[in-house]
Amino acid sequence: MLVAHTHPYESQDRMATKKAKPAAVESKTPERMDIRTIARAANVSIATVSRTINHIPTVNPKIAKRVWEVIDELDYFPNTQARALVSGRSKIFGLIVSEITNPFFPELIQGFEDIAVEHGYEILVSSTNHDPRRMSHCIRRMLERKVEGVAIMTFGIEEPLLDQLAKRNVPLVFIDIGPKRPGISLLKVDYHHGIRQGVQHLAALGHRNIAFISGPATLHSAQSRLTAFSTSLKECSIAPNPAWIIEGNHTMEGGAAAMERLLAANARKMPTAVMCSNDMTAIGVLHKLYREGLRVPDDLSVIGFDDIHIAEVTIPPLTTVQMSRFELARAAVAALRAHVENADDPAPKRDYKIQTDLIVRESTGFPRGATTRLRSPGEKVAARQSTQSL
Repeated sequence: MLVAHTHPYESQDRMATKKAKPAAVESKTPERMDIRTIARAANVSIATVSRTINHIPTVNPKIAKRVWEVIDELDYFPNTQARALVSGRSKIFGLIVSEITNPFFPELIQGFEDIAVEHGYEILVSSTNHDPRRMSHCIRRMLERKVEGVAIMTFGIEEPLLDQLAKRNVPLVFIDIGPKRPGISLLKVDYHHGIRQGVQHLAALGHRNIAFISGPATLHSAQSRLTAFSTSLKECSIAPNPAWIIEGNHTMEGGAAAMERLLAANARKMPTAVMCSNDMTAIGVLHKLYREGLRVPDDLSVIGFDDIHIAEVTIPPLTTVQMSRFELARAAVAALRAHVENADDPAPKRDYKIQTDLIVRESTGFPRGATTRLRSPGEKVAARQSTQSL
């Protein structure tokens, strides 16, 4: 026979169930709102309030309902640190990004938080600013707050520092590459698919002289995007020009500087299109071309990568390869939850694929001097969009 265990406090609380009703605490002077206030207002023990807040199943449902009614009535916010002491879980996921000034990352953070909160987790965000010392500080903050898992969304690895997390068996999520250890998942971005669409789009418009402004050579993601570009050129039977491969730094200033180098390299033979490793670089390119009196896309077509929100409102709106921040965030939270909530799974999923796709807007068009010209702007837009299906 199974006997349900009842906490001694709850037997007392049950006796009061019929008599007691939620009562607001009336006082002329503001009272400090804590668990004792809730217990007094609900006419239950402090222990019962604690177990109710932490969703302990032994609490009588009628008593729990009364406690939650008082919590709602008094607009009480439970102390999450105290809850962690009782439950043994912080219910916090860490998120480390490389820079907060790039619009890509705030959009990623927003998606990560929305999804984490939806599943009952809070988030702790840190930015490294590409500084190993700050990375060390970020990790220390995570450990001090006893996070249950960390998503490393820096598009690069500082493996010696991350050993601090791995040694404590904290589940980790990386983008592209990461240590092959238990408790680690990877978000594998398919850079080639979207960049291939971009190169095919330009080739269909008639471009054969295509430049590429990469990200920092130290970033694996930047190397992957450059490799995808080179491979896609060969697939379209376009010979790459090494002089038109310029290293940038994923900033607007870096994009403008890289475009200046392209303009100064050989005035007699210039590329007719430029693909960029990210949208911030592409926006810098647009700015530089505007300052030089060149028109996009009439004089030069430009393609970015990321599809940050501002790409829709640049002048002209930017054609770009979309890498969904929502999909990155969704996959990261799913991976962390799988490690935390299914710790006994003998074969946890390690790789999560992230798709990329070309978004055609108005920064790409036919190369200057092309013999084929369409008459109206509407016809030009239709022709550009038709190449997206290639």
